[in-house]
Formats: sequence, structure tokens, C-alpha cells
Amino acid sequence: MKMKMGAVIVAAGQGSRMRSSISKQYLPLAGKPILIHTLSVFASHPEIAAITVVVPSGDEPMVREMAEQHGLGKIRHIVSGGAERQHSVLRGLETLRDEVDLVFVHDAVRPFVTHGMISAAGEEAARCGAAVPAVPVKDTIKIVGADGVVQTTPDRQSLWAVQTPQAFRISLLLKAYKQAGRDGFIGTDDASLVERLGHPVKIIMGDYNNIKITTPEDLEWAEHYLERQ
Repeated sequence: MKMKMGAVIVAAGQGSRMRSSISKQYLPLAGKPILIHTLSVFASHPEIAAITVVVPSGDEPMVREMAEQHGLGKIRHIVSGGAERQHSVLRGLETLRDEVDLVFVHDAVRPFVTHGMISAAGEEAARCGAAVPAVPVKDTIKIVGADGVVQTTPDRQSLWAVQTPQAFRISLLLKAYKQAGRDGFIGTDDASLVERLGHPVKIIMGDYNNIKITTPEDLEWAEHYLERQ
């Protein structure tokens, strides 16, 4: 049976590192808000049936208008976020609980996600339950103590920088969120919650261009990247 797929796009952050009075997901990139670039990729993917966008409280009407202006008809729900990213994602997941079998969770400020990456993550998650894109770390990493002294240098070959979209069977991810809530655990990404259940998470190859735009320098790089395409 073919799985029905949906996506939760997390756009509830304020982005203090961007040093802008405008939340980073609404900043213009090549004439359109970053959020619209991201939503357009998911909305145009033939296997995505429904999209939920999680936004700062009060921004729902503005984002709905943006989506309508750009013809993004697959957006089913726009909800307000919570205190932590984890709470925001859970609110998004609950809107799709009865609508999809497999869900992607994606950062709104990663506009260079591709259809190929979405498809690859979805296919792997359909097989094993959980899949995340990642790229091998290029730099040498040091584990440093509070005193600023290097403690150890891990083997770079085993280190991967994780990206989104992270893909899961929605029943598995909701189970992981429920357990994290009971334990009071806050993870750095969705996969970490699933890992706590002892369920395997498969890595698929990401893309070094699939950056998360968090600083003015990132935005400048993104503008140049689009100009080169």
C-alpha cells in the first residue's frame, strides 16, 4: 500500500542571529520570502498531499495570505508554535495525525531542499520508519571542556552533519514525542527522539547546498547561489 505523505514546515523561530527586525523566514530571497521558496518545493512535489506550517502566534493570517498569493494549495493547516521547536513540531504533527502515513519535518529556512532529497528520505522512511539527510563533516572536530581545553578529537569518518527534511512514519514520530514528553526530554532534532525509543534511524545523503539560513552571511550566500543557478 502506498503511503500518503505530508509535511510539517517549522517557521516559528524569531532568528535573533539574523540581526533583523523581520523574522528570518519572511526575509526576501530573490524577491520572495524564504518561507515561500521552501513551501513551493514541497507543494510542487507530486507525492506530498498535505502541508502544515507552524508560525509565530499571530502570523497565521499573514502566512495564509502569502500562500494564497503564490498558489500553494496543498497547505492544509497554519498553526502557532510553542515555547521550544519540539513543541512547535508536535502541534504540527497533531494536525496531520489522521491525514497522512508518513511525515517530513523541515526547517522553513532551508529553501534549497530538492525533490530528489524529499523522495529519497520518504522511500527510506517508508521502509524502515525513520530517515534523515546528512553530509559528511569536512572539518576536524574537537570536543572541548568548559575550561577551553581540548578533551578529544573524534574520528571524522564517523561524523555527519544532519539536515532536514527528516522523514518518519507519523505513528512512530508521535510515539517518540509522547515518550519525550513523559520524560521531560528536549532533543536537538526529531530523529533524536526516535533514537531514544531504540528505533534505527537511517542516514541518506544530503546536500552541502541545503543550508539553514540563520545569519546575514548565509542570506548573502543564498542570493549568490540563486544567481548562479
